[in-house]
Formats: sequence, structure tokens, C-alpha cells
Amino acid sequence: MGYWDLPEGTDCIGKTWITTKLGTALGLVGSAYHIVAFQPDSALVALQRATSTTVTMATMGAIFGMATCLSAQAREAPDDPLNYFIGGCASGIFLGARTHSAMTGTSACLGLGTLAFFTKVGKMEGWKIAGPPEL
Repeated sequence: MGYWDLPEGTDCIGKTWITTKLGTALGLVGSAYHIVAFQPDSALVALQRATSTTVTMATMGAIFGMATCLSAQAREAPDDPLNYFIGGCASGIFLGARTHSAMTGTSACLGLGTLAFFTKVGKMEGWKIAGPPEL
């Protein structure tokens, strides 16, 4: 079962689990590319980098999933794209706290929130990024 198969504002644990797994996968792939691009001095340093990146991305996924679902329940507006902005912003705030930078947190909040907002709007309106054009 995928993320979009579950109704909005329901099964918060299930949605959070899915976004956590997605964040973990993105963290593993991203850390692998980072380790290849910037060779560490030892295997221990490589393991620390991979672990740190993967845990950060998994946590951001969990925060996004839970914040999106809980805001949909609290606001009683399950299909409102603002819920996705709230989830993306919450993930960005965590990233700012993780890096000890208010500017990073603010930028990530606005960037991830806007990206999530337009992802939801695009899903609702049937936008297509790739594929054959419809005539």
C-alpha cells in the first residue's frame, strides 16, 4: 500500500511509517553518493556520515508524515494543501535545529513547505511532470 492510497487524516501511524521508510531510502542513497564524491579518511568516518545522514532524513520523513496527518485531523480539512505545507515546514525546522542554524531552518521550512504544498495541489489537479502530453 502506498502513501496516496491511504485517505488523508487517517491512519497517521501508517502514513508516518511510509514517509519514514522513504526518508530512510533517500538518506541511504544520498549518503552513498556523498561518500563516493567526498572520500572519507577511514571506514569509521564513512559509517558515521552514512548513519548521520540516513537518520536525519528518516526523522524528517517521520516528522513530515506525522505533522501532515495531525494537522489534517486538527484542522478538520483533510484534503487541504496547507497540511502539506505544515508538514514540510516542520521537517525544515528540524533540519535547522539539526544544523544549529536559524537561517537553514527558515529556508528549509519555506522550501520544503512550498514543495509539499505544490505536490499536493498537483496530485489533486492531476498535474504531470513527465510522460506523453495529453492532446
